[in-house]
Amino acid sequence: MKHKLLIVSVISGSLFLLGGCGYNKNNSLVVFNYGDYLDPSIIDSFEKETGIKILYEEYQSPEEMYMKYKADIVDYDVICSSDYILEKLRTEDELLPINFDNIPNAANVDEHLWEFSKTFDPENKYTIPHYWGTLGILYNTRLVDEKVDSWDILFNPKYSGQIIMENSVRDSFVPALKMLGYSINTDNTDELDEAEKILIEQRPMVQAYLLDSARDEMIAENAAIALVYSGEAPYATEYNDDLAYVVPKEGSNVWVDSWAVTKDCKNTENAEKFLNYLLRVDISKISFEYNHYGTPNKKLAEILPAKYTEDPALFPPSAVLDNCEIFRSLDRGTQDYYSKLWKEIKLD
Repeated sequence: MKHKLLIVSVISGSLFLLGGCGYNKNNSLVVFNYGDYLDPSIIDSFEKETGIKILYEEYQSPEEMYMKYKADIVDYDVICSSDYILEKLRTEDELLPINFDNIPNAANVDEHLWEFSKTFDPENKYTIPHYWGTLGILYNTRLVDEKVDSWDILFNPKYSGQIIMENSVRDSFVPALKMLGYSINTDNTDELDEAEKILIEQRPMVQAYLLDSARDEMIAENAAIALVYSGEAPYATEYNDDLAYVVPKEGSNVWVDSWAVTKDCKNTENAEKFLNYLLRVDISKISFEYNHYGTPNKKLAEILPAKYTEDPALFPPSAVLDNCEIFRSLDRGTQDYYSKLWKEIKLD
């Protein structure tokens, strides 16, 4: 029988194991989120306003999140993760339907985000958008002396040693699959083999496969080109005017990271209070200013400065979005095949 920890709480970057002393599970929430994806001040203000204690744990990748969740060591109440992971958890009956009667601020979410979300949550019953954006190329306009509008720039020997890729199997397969004209959700092993061949040929040109530090390397001009999430672009361009972001013409991934309530949630009323709080315009503003990822809050978007609302990295035009796909959950066999190819690519 598994013995469940009461939880790991992340406070100012430190990890604390919480025992029974001072811990009241009936007036608390265990929240599981990406690292550096929520301003700590939001947790503080929510606790002060409601008296509900937030026990907060972070993870680095969707796959890590899924493995920890399924390990069933901790009873998480509220989780934030990527679209395809939440789709998988929903189909596994791991999520509770959200009572939107208790979340009036859900009306602040832009309609097009609800439409995107139907890809992985068909009835919009289980998830609420937190951030959204695209996958694209961040490049240095001084170091790259040609037009950047295609994924092929990531495979150009001219920039060998100056290319950074995502240390994520599905993200790194996107450029290769799209160059070949295939869906980023393909389960066709022949198509995946073709993409692998391109990525193996690219490997000697890649400076590094990174998760979270690509933007910093680009700001410091330690690389010329990087595969990044759109939310990294506004921060990067703020610190280096020579940087620019583009979604290639072949198409890409549009992603929606969302909140959900787990089937193990001890207090759904507290969970709904937390989700409603996050969707307040003033709280969404704090969240946006923390890391400049795309906000789903349409009322916030109405009052943001033009430098943000006119930035295509944050608010991509319809023509770009129409050419993008949302990641779908893959069957176990395809996931295992991806993992096999990824090990071959990286020589792990």
